Amino acid sequence: MAVNKVPNNSIIRLELRTGTSGSGNPILRDKSLNSVKSTASDQDIYDVATSLANLQNYPLNSISRVDNAQLVNV
Repeated sequence: MAVNKVPNNSIIRLELRTGTSGSGNPILRDKSLNSVKSTASDQDIYDVATSLANLQNYPLNSISRVDNAQLVNV
């Protein structure tokens, strides 16, 4: 039997640097934006993420895109 991959929504995850621990390591926190179109281009997601990061109180450390999909047995 074949399995088809059906794309679902994506998630934009911003990793923000909220401080530094006592040992000098960065303290990182995630903020996520759910229900992003799976057809959105990487460039569009990056542009939106950087714009959202500019509205945050903490500096941006990284941007992630998490794509979800359902596997359907056909």
